[in-house]
Amino acid sequence: MPYVTLADLAALLAALALAPVLARWLGIGTVLGYLVAGIALGPYALGVVFSDYKAKEFLHFAEFGVVLLLFLIGLELKPMRLWAMRTSIFGLGGAQLVLSALALAVITLVLGEAWQTALFIGLALALSSTAFALQVLEETGELRARHGRLAFAVLLFQDLAAIPLIALAPLFAIASKTSAPGMDLAAAGKALATIAGVVLIGYFVLDRLFRLVAATRVKEAMTAAALLTVVVVTIGMQQAGLSASLGAFVAGALLAESSYRHQLEADIQPFQGLLLGLFFTAVGMSLNLGLVEEHWIEIGAFVAGLVAIKALVLYGLGRWYGLERRPSRRLGLALSQGGEFAFLLFGAGLSGGVLDATTGEVLFVVVTLSMAATPLLLTVEQWLAGLATPALAAYDQLPVAEDHVIIAGFGRFGQIVARVLRAKGIAFTALDINAEQVELVKGFGAKAFYGDASRPEILAAAQAEKARALVLAIDDVEASMRTAAFVKSAYPELPIYARARNRNHALRLLDLGITTFERETFLSALEITRQVLIGLGTPHKEAERLVAVFEAHDERRLKSDYKFYSDVEKLQAKARTDTETLAQLFAEDAAERAAADNKASVEAGKRKETAA
Repeated sequence: MPYVTLADLAALLAALALAPVLARWLGIGTVLGYLVAGIALGPYALGVVFSDYKAKEFLHFAEFGVVLLLFLIGLELKPMRLWAMRTSIFGLGGAQLVLSALALAVITLVLGEAWQTALFIGLALALSSTAFALQVLEETGELRARHGRLAFAVLLFQDLAAIPLIALAPLFAIASKTSAPGMDLAAAGKALATIAGVVLIGYFVLDRLFRLVAATRVKEAMTAAALLTVVVVTIGMQQAGLSASLGAFVAGALLAESSYRHQLEADIQPFQGLLLGLFFTAVGMSLNLGLVEEHWIEIGAFVAGLVAIKALVLYGLGRWYGLERRPSRRLGLALSQGGEFAFLLFGAGLSGGVLDATTGEVLFVVVTLSMAATPLLLTVEQWLAGLATPALAAYDQLPVAEDHVIIAGFGRFGQIVARVLRAKGIAFTALDINAEQVELVKGFGAKAFYGDASRPEILAAAQAEKARALVLAIDDVEASMRTAAFVKSAYPELPIYARARNRNHALRLLDLGITTFERETFLSALEITRQVLIGLGTPHKEAERLVAVFEAHDERRLKSDYKFYSDVEKLQAKARTDTETLAQLFAEDAAERAAADNKASVEAGKRKETAA
């Protein structure tokens, strides 16, 4: 039996190091670069590096990269956000799977397959590649756009649907070909119990486990614990006959609210990137070039048909969901390929008698080539569109203005400022990086322009040198700081009125010399505190006085904290003593008020005696 040597590892590492660099240099995308490198190293091209057995073993191992990808995606998806996406996941995702599967099944039926086999092939090919699509969308910066989020919803539904499809594969078997077993209800119960177990253990155990590991302050232990979590969940899911990817996604989603989420993400990211590159390379190794050469016309037609059908279905659904033509096109092309779950389904189909060996091998090649076509098609579409970015131009055409106010960030904060300025007849230019937000506010009569206010050319286009003020209302802290730093250096005379997301953001603004800012929840928190005190029976004047004392104390403390805000230990020590200091201030204020009331009472008494 062949075994992996150091020379094999050296060849793989060389491919992982050089392929993305060459791919970026050629402008073809890193995914396609990995695929080409895998084809070159595989048994069907050079044939001197990896045998067919090794290629399959590497593909099996590299699928762990997909598992880690789904874990990281789960970390980004808080349960409430997942619930908010339910319409897109089950509506759009379900419609895509059903329509694509039916269209592909009809074509397969016309080609002479039995209806059971045709339906099975249609369902398998309707599944897209989570790894390929998300990687490509991330590279092109489209994952956060609306069509990128819809693509993610479709992929998530497909991952969920793949599990019952694999379990139900024997039901598609043709009776004359095989005596495949029926469904195993005990296995289905075991699968459900496993999912419930993962959810319960993840909810009650994982965060506590990471708290214990973090207390040791050993970075390697935290990394090992993160990887162990994914591996254990993967093993458990596989033992139950379920998708390891689903298990990893569930584990990640359960940790989305954890205070260790960012640390876990940082620890796992390098492993995920490396193994995902290995997965793409292993897929390229497994491509049977001999079969492609022998049946290139049929296989080319199958690939073109698969890509065209899925792209058209998704384009139509994208338009139905309100996307413009180009985002709908990008959505369709990004998910037009077959997926890694198709490989698992084809394996289940072969063992269950649904597919014969020749058909299975052809379908494997078709899926692999459709994956390779995805980055090429997206690149060609972008080239044909003549745009450097997938959504809008770098920024909208901005109006000529002077003595105006620039509002950087047109969310809930910036819109309030804009409403008052508009009512007073003060001219302003509002900028926002979110194209959807720009379109949304237009429907309510507000005027904003698409553009990243942290970019010098956009501020120049907004005539920052002629502006009276800049309202810094950007939601993202880092983008806000980039904008503030550039404006302070390029337009030092331009007054900045900033929104601080939190205390640390306020301290960083002070570091730039920006002193006019408001912490976005501070004043509203003071007001609700005043109302709580009144509701608890505190007299109105006393409640207002207590809140005023706290406000003045916190403003002094903020300026005091600035002197050493980078020293976390000192800030923590100050925070621990703050309660005592504040209680003392309240006591002193109460004593002063009591003394003042007593003095006023004495004076009132003297006046009465004099009058008498």
